[in-house]
Amino acid sequence: MRVKVFGLLAALLLAAGCTEPAKQDTTVDTGGQTTAPTDSGTAGPSIVPGSQEDLVVNVGDRVFFDFDKSDLRPDAIETLNRQASWMKTNASVMVNVEGHADERGTREYNLALGDRRASSAKQYLQSMGVAGSRMETISYGKERPAVLGSNEAAWAQNRRAVMVVKGAAS
Repeated sequence: MRVKVFGLLAALLLAAGCTEPAKQDTTVDTGGQTTAPTDSGTAGPSIVPGSQEDLVVNVGDRVFFDFDKSDLRPDAIETLNRQASWMKTNASVMVNVEGHADERGTREYNLALGDRRASSAKQYLQSMGVAGSRMETISYGKERPAVLGSNEAAWAQNRRAVMVVKGAAS
């Protein structure tokens, strides 16, 4: 009886090792996200050029600021240079530049600080040749934190300016 069980198990393992998964050769719509087959036969997302996802994945959509500051840090300038290049490549894209602050300070103060941060990012992009008419600024102050928490790690992630794709220029 034991030999039959082991023989059956061996046959099943041998058969399972010989089969190859079927390759997918059609495009699939997964609720608004179109996926295309990859070389491995599995579906992977296709990123639409000029989309928010394209910006986030290939460029970076946010820059960070020091406490109570709106001047651009060297790492922010690197990201803004990539964003300027992306905006030039995607010449019909319109964006909002959102300014944010951490939770410290009054609502009014943080709205003003967020506005200065968004304006600082926009002005830099304009200096790099991006038309100001393609960008609008808005401040959310401390009202839309990216990270919850009352510590330096959370605050550092909330002191930011974020580029958000609105759509194509008309």
